[in-house]
Amino acid sequence: MFSWSDLLAALALYLVLEGIMPFMSPASLRRALASFASLSDSQLRMLGLLSMLAGVFLLYLVRHHIG
Repeated sequence: MFSWSDLLAALALYLVLEGIMPFMSPASLRRALASFASLSDSQLRMLGLLSMLAGVFLLYLVRHHIG
């Protein structure tokens, strides 16, 4: 069942996690972003696909095996 509170909690956690790197080490974030800028479109797509698949797998584990 869909829950708005779960969606908002996930969004809040995403924002917290995204904010860690610029808060802790802005120079490292700049270097990482510069290295992403040098990747080809196909490399970025593959990285995005792998990230999405890892997220779906982790969500599956949390929803069906841990929780």
